[in-house]
Order: sequence, then C-alpha cells, then structure tokens
Amino acid sequence: MSEFDDQSDDDGSLIEICVERQTQPQPRLDQYLTQRLPELSRSRVQRLIEEGFISIDEKPAKAGLKLKGDERITIVLPPVEALSVEAEPIDLDIVFQDDDLAVINKPIGMVTHPGAGVSSGTLVNALMFHMKDSLSGISGVARPGIVHRLDKDTSGLLVIAKNDRAHRHLAREIRDKEAKRIYLALVERVMKEDRGIVDKPIGRHPVKRKQMAIIESGRRAVSHFEVLKRFGRYTLVKVELETGRTHQIRVHMASLGHPVVGDLVYNSKETGNEAMRRKLGLKGQALHAYQLSFTHPSTGRLLEFEAPLPPEFSALIDSLK
Repeated sequence: MSEFDDQSDDDGSLIEICVERQTQPQPRLDQYLTQRLPELSRSRVQRLIEEGFISIDEKPAKAGLKLKGDERITIVLPPVEALSVEAEPIDLDIVFQDDDLAVINKPIGMVTHPGAGVSSGTLVNALMFHMKDSLSGISGVARPGIVHRLDKDTSGLLVIAKNDRAHRHLAREIRDKEAKRIYLALVERVMKEDRGIVDKPIGRHPVKRKQMAIIESGRRAVSHFEVLKRFGRYTLVKVELETGRTHQIRVHMASLGHPVVGDLVYNSKETGNEAMRRKLGLKGQALHAYQLSFTHPSTGRLLEFEAPLPPEFSALIDSLK
C-alpha cells in the first residue's frame, strides 16, 4: 500500500495514510489531515472524526490526538448525501467546462456557497441548475464542486470540480502551489515599491470574529505583488497568491497601508463605504481574480484562463488615467 491510497466506489471513498516518522513533533490529527487533504476543511475533518469515520491503527480517532509517526490513518468518506441546496436558474458566465471541471467568471455580489443567513442566490444554487448532479461531493452538501472560493464582493475566475477525483487533483495543485491565481487590485495611495512579497500569518481576529487579521498564531500566508500603474491617490497592482487564506489579499494589502479600494471591512476609513462605492461607480471592492491556471486532472494539459475586468472596475481605471 502506498503512503497515500484512495479507493473509490459507488458507496463512498476510502483513504488510507501512513504517517511518516519524523524527529520534530507532529501536529494534532485534525490539523495534520487538513494539511494533507486540502479538499477537506478542518470542520469537515472534525465532523468525520466525531461521527466515527476516521480511525488510527483500526481504533477510533480523536481530533486533538498528537501524532507520533508510523500511524496508519483510515478515513471513510460516507456516500454523498442527496444535495439539499435548491437549484436556481441564475445566469452564469461559464468560461470552460468538460466532464471533470468548469471554470466560472463570478460576478461581484454573488456569494460562492450557502452559509449563515444565505441560502439562495449563490454560485452553488446556480451550479445546481446548470450542472445538476455533475458536481463533486467532497466539500459537503452545501458546497458541491467548490474547490476554492471568492468573497461576495470580489469578481473573477474560480474552478469547479465535477467529480471527487478532479476535486482532489485541483485541491492538491492549489496546496502544492502548482495552480496559479493572479488578481488585479486597486489599492489606496501610491505604492513606492515596484514589487514585493508579503509573508505574514493570517488567522481569525481575536475580537472581531467575522474578520481576519495578521496574528502570530495564524496560518502562513504569502502574497506576491507588482505595481502595474500609479495614479494620483491609487495604485493598480497585480497580486499572485502563494497560499490561499480567507481574505488574504485584503488583509495583506491593508497591513501595508494600502487597503483595497471599496473594501467595507478592511478599508472603512477611506473608500470602504457605500457612499464612496457609488461615487467611484463600484458595486463591490476593486479586486478581481484575473488569471487562473492549473493542469487538467485527466489529460495533464496546462489550462490557462483570463477574465477581463468588470465594466465598473475598468471604467474606474479609465477615469483615473
């Protein structure tokens, strides 16, 4: 048996992992599995542990168990439940699709998947209508096909998995930094540097629990930026993600003193309010997932996609020239 073995059938999936012996301390079981299996969120891993679907050396596992090495972890992914998300006839800009995946150009204002207080009008509701049962189930019944996400007020490209095999391949490419995700952002003030790297850990804000922040205990987050154009009081930058933490670009740019224009959360003192958005002609924040590339899970061929700026973002740039 290999170090990582995935056996799938019509009743679900079986994953077995042999933990390598290492000199440094191993992390908690739930943390380790989240790192090894990026297609599974930490909450999903913890739920699988609680429901008895994960065992270590054929014994029930506990989320907080510290691994020592040489353990054999067995994960039984239960059969995908009937999706409870309602399909809705919402228009989608489908850039590409085949039997394994689809690339979507998400508009500003659309939530990626259902969550607290949001049960309709999401990308997932639209996917359920356009692609019906052809979506992976790894991320759970509320997030079928979702490999990565974009914030509601961010536009641009994201990839959707149509089966579990494709989902695992794409998630691993993102984890291993093989997939490329490049954004365009208009930020406050003129940046002096032509390019740079932001390497600052991001975690949940200790007080404002709906926000993220630069905190020492957070997960490593790395963003590469390059100045494309300087204007009177703004700068257009290209940002490539090396990691993919929640709100990463928004938090990193704000930490440099250059928050994203129109960001209601991390730029509330400047253009991050509805009145300024209207004045600038923006429907959301000036952040767009511009380019996306990855290898195809079946053919191994490199796929590269590019989405033009939304009209209001493009118009704002033109007005600043």
